[in-house]
Amino acid sequence: MVASVLEAVQWPAMAITLLSAWLIASQSKSKRSLGFWLFVISNGLWVIWGWHVGAYALIVLQIGLLFLNLRGARKNESWERR
Repeated sequence: MVASVLEAVQWPAMAITLLSAWLIASQSKSKRSLGFWLFVISNGLWVIWGWHVGAYALIVLQIGLLFLNLRGARKNESWERR
């Protein structure tokens, strides 16, 4: 049961990643901000799935992307203050 749930995590991770990329391209600051935070959620989901299947390079990639997404969220917030 747990294995099938973990295996299914890849599908919401993929959907959230695609939605995030769409939102990041928006000219709306609030949509971009939502996109960055959804990317953070997708990073977590990919790490969970990667751990389950032993995809350690994917885990390292997602940790790197997590830091980039947090940086993007912070920069987007500073752009909003301008």
